Amino acid sequence: MSSAVKATGKTQKKHTEALKSVQVFGKKKTAIAVCLCKEGKGMIRVNGVPLDLINPPVLRIKVFEPLFIVGKESYAKLDLKIRVTGGGQ
Repeated sequence: MSSAVKATGKTQKKHTEALKSVQVFGKKKTAIAVCLCKEGKGMIRVNGVPLDLINPPVLRIKVFEPLFIVGKESYAKLDLKIRVTGGGQ
């Protein structure tokens, strides 16, 4: 019986570790975006570039819009790694 308890504890531990990150994706025409969200320090990167360095500035503002709506406290403890392919600039 003790071995069953130990095995259950291990599976629960693995299950909670798996829930610490979420990967989502979106598509429109030929563009694909994949976002990996996990616990962290509030770092947001798009294609490996920090959000503050995205060019052109109009695109940077467009990317910041959802973050302004939800507020800094909502994503302050999350790291977001976003990969975007296709669809032009």
